[in-house]
Amino acid sequence: MMLTLPVLDFSRSDGVVTVVTQDARTGAVLMVAQADREALERTVATGEMHYRSRTRGLWHKGATSGNVQRVVSLTADCDGDALLARVVPAGPACHTGAGTCFGVNEAPPTSSSAVLERLDRTIASRADTAGTDGGSYTRRLLADRNLRLKKLGEECAELLTACADGNRERAVEEGADLVYHALVALRAVGASLEHVCEELARRDTA
Repeated sequence: MMLTLPVLDFSRSDGVVTVVTQDARTGAVLMVAQADREALERTVATGEMHYRSRTRGLWHKGATSGNVQRVVSLTADCDGDALLARVVPAGPACHTGAGTCFGVNEAPPTSSSAVLERLDRTIASRADTAGTDGGSYTRRLLADRNLRLKKLGEECAELLTACADGNRERAVEEGADLVYHALVALRAVGASLEHVCEELARRDTA
């Protein structure tokens, strides 16, 4: 997290600075708000975004809705009166229920991030009933450690072979299989796509 509070100038706008909040995974601008020193101190202390609102006062984003914003980095602008907050949101940023307050930044349902998120949610729902009858392949993988590790290894080998052969179509197919099996394996150990994205976003700031 990159922030040194003394570099911020809270004197220019009645004790607050402008905060532009951006999704660290997609680059979408989620919202624009204000924060004072207290809000940013709480942000740094908790790792979740806090703002200062004229009507709400000190405002912990997502405190009631659950749509918290986990901080990846905080960076002041050159004048010290604005802040870029890169976050991983747990849900919609806008009070309307939209993912962002700026419609132009809404990812279409077929975007790569949306597809992966839907897949991860589906796997999570299968995890709730892993081992039950119903014939779901995902449930079988989640319930059988040896099977899912075997399949993960097989998909890795098949992707390697397709890439070595220069077979683009086959590589894409095997890549999709590998992503699916990797997400299942992650879910089985209590991890998710969101955890992977948070780690990638953290490395992006290193």
